[in-house]
Amino acid sequence: MTYIESLTVELTDLLPEDRWLAGLPCFADGGCTLDFSSPVTFLVGENGSGKSTVLESLAACAGMNPEGGGRNYRFATRSSESGLWRYMRLCRRGGKRWRDSYFLRAETFYNVATYIEQLDDNPMDLSPKISSYYGERALHESSHGESFFALLTERLYGQGLYLFDEPEAALSPARQIAMLEVIDSLVRRDSQFVISTHSPILTAYPGAVIYEIGEQGITRRSWQECAHTVLYRRFLSAPETLSPLFDKK
Repeated sequence: MTYIESLTVELTDLLPEDRWLAGLPCFADGGCTLDFSSPVTFLVGENGSGKSTVLESLAACAGMNPEGGGRNYRFATRSSESGLWRYMRLCRRGGKRWRDSYFLRAETFYNVATYIEQLDDNPMDLSPKISSYYGERALHESSHGESFFALLTERLYGQGLYLFDEPEAALSPARQIAMLEVIDSLVRRDSQFVISTHSPILTAYPGAVIYEIGEQGITRRSWQECAHTVLYRRFLSAPETLSPLFDKK
């Protein structure tokens, strides 16, 4: 299931505060179009390439809080999101609307957990505590990885649009493999994922579309062609090649 079929960015009539966007390599031609032909799409690339900026703006266009969380999360610790969303258009599948949504940002998940605690400390009605949807333990009482995985297994229930920014930051390799199982289960329940990542484990999900963002713009790649796959393979096959980096002269 894909709820969003594509996104298009056209950097025309930029506001003064948004002119820096034109300097990102991925928008060298004045914009871009990404087709989401698979229920799982990955954005990969070096730090600073623009993949998180694209994902953040996609979240804003889809009605999610740019700082992370579910559809109704409206907190703001510090407004630092880009204005890319102003120049982005989403092509949605006719007649199809996601019932659940979540934007997971590794760098702001602590703030999300704090926001949940604040809401639970000041309930507006007799509804269950928000934290109960994340498992039995409070997110702040769990490790970084445990709280991430509780989100995956407890909070997400399918028929959803899920945007993840570098979720592997908190997960061991074994947990990343387990995450693939969770993703597959949710895909079978009519969910769509767009994930920014550096992990060759996650991008190995069968049938996923992978866009690599770099100096040459945005290019669709196979898993084998991705720069991070090539780098990991070289390192794991011959880790001793790093020795010269640490030789003291």
